Amino acid sequence: MNTVMRRATALAAVTGAAVLATAVPAFAHVSVQPGNAAKGGYSTVAFKVPNEDDKASTIKVEVNLPGDHPIASVSVQPVPGWTAQITKTKLKTPLKTGHGDLTEAVTKITWSGGKIKPGEFQQFPVSLGPLPEDTDQLVFKALQTYDNKDVVRWIEEQQKGEEEPEHPAPVLTLADAADDGHGHDDATSDDKKDDAKAEAVSATGDAATEKAASADAGDTTARVLGIVGIVVGVLGVAFGVVAGRRRGKGTPSA
Repeated sequence: MNTVMRRATALAAVTGAAVLATAVPAFAHVSVQPGNAAKGGYSTVAFKVPNEDDKASTIKVEVNLPGDHPIASVSVQPVPGWTAQITKTKLKTPLKTGHGDLTEAVTKITWSGGKIKPGEFQQFPVSLGPLPEDTDQLVFKALQTYDNKDVVRWIEEQQKGEEEPEHPAPVLTLADAADDGHGHDDATSDDKKDDAKAEAVSATGDAATEKAASADAGDTTARVLGIVGIVVGVLGVAFGVVAGRRRGKGTPSA
């Protein structure tokens, strides 16, 4: 029995190690955080770069912006220890914006000078906008360079219905502004109508309650006044009787 248990334990340990070895890389991809934004709007995202090498450090990160959907405004947030270099490319077709036609756009951002050590990660924030409205996603192909001169190319695009590639490119999913959940009223017209009805019923109920209370107050006042009248009347009769008796006693007999 002990032998069987030892074998089972050893098998479980080997299986667990294999599962972990398979799962760890899935969490170590270069990615966009958050992974979604609204079409036509501005968004600040961060390229999250984990270090996958146990013996080398990441010293350079290159992110390529999609050339088929150029973005008019691109700005980087300073990252301590890192220098950002922006590369612009002349557009074949000028991009129309509210400030005129844009003839060139940012096509690559390169961060260097810093270091991401083994077991660490770094985020590189970027402001983008306005985001395109004619696509559901933006693919940012990235290159990660280590100090041992290894370069990992995160450029493989996910194909629908297929397994995730070994080195997937970071993807920013775009949704319609009404569906992104930022600053919009999600209540339907039916919900609003129901709320209006509820408020009307509540108002009617309050008015009825006030009317009933007013009626009760009026009835109470009337009862009090009636009782006071009766008491006054009784007192008046009693006073008259007593006064009559006094007059009768004070009159001399004939």
